[in-house]
Amino acid sequence: MTPDDLVAHYGLEPIPREGGRFRRTWAGPPLPDGRPAGTAIVALLTAQPDDYSALHRLPADEVWHFYLGDPLELLLLGADASVRTVVLGPDVLGGQRVQFTVPAGTWMGGRVAAGGSWTLFGCTMAPGFTYEGYEHGDAAALTARYPAAAARIAGLCRS
Repeated sequence: MTPDDLVAHYGLEPIPREGGRFRRTWAGPPLPDGRPAGTAIVALLTAQPDDYSALHRLPADEVWHFYLGDPLELLLLGADASVRTVVLGPDVLGGQRVQFTVPAGTWMGGRVAAGGSWTLFGCTMAPGFTYEGYEHGDAAALTARYPAAAARIAGLCRS
């Protein structure tokens, strides 16, 4: 199985601004404000230098799920100025996770872990994802707030 096989199988398309490829697999019924009650996607990242999930934050919790391939490193920048890395992957006894919930308002960005070539994962949100709720990270602003993570921030931001 290759990334191209997965792109073809799932009909994955580029994720605007954030990076990677995805396909929405579920959207719940609309809420009174027009947002879906929930959403789910399947997504793919490769180890190509420009293929990563750029730092962004969302107004609701987002659950990330590991499915196949190599581990995914997820950088989390908290509202309390904390910096944390979570690794999604198959080695659960070694500390990797198959599922992790990113709290609302947390800056998050990820890439295939060093030495890996691709990862297939999913994200689920309730209320569901809308582009209006997506906030794209700015490298200068994030570096000023989280200086200890400056190099990782630079590697996970797009203009």
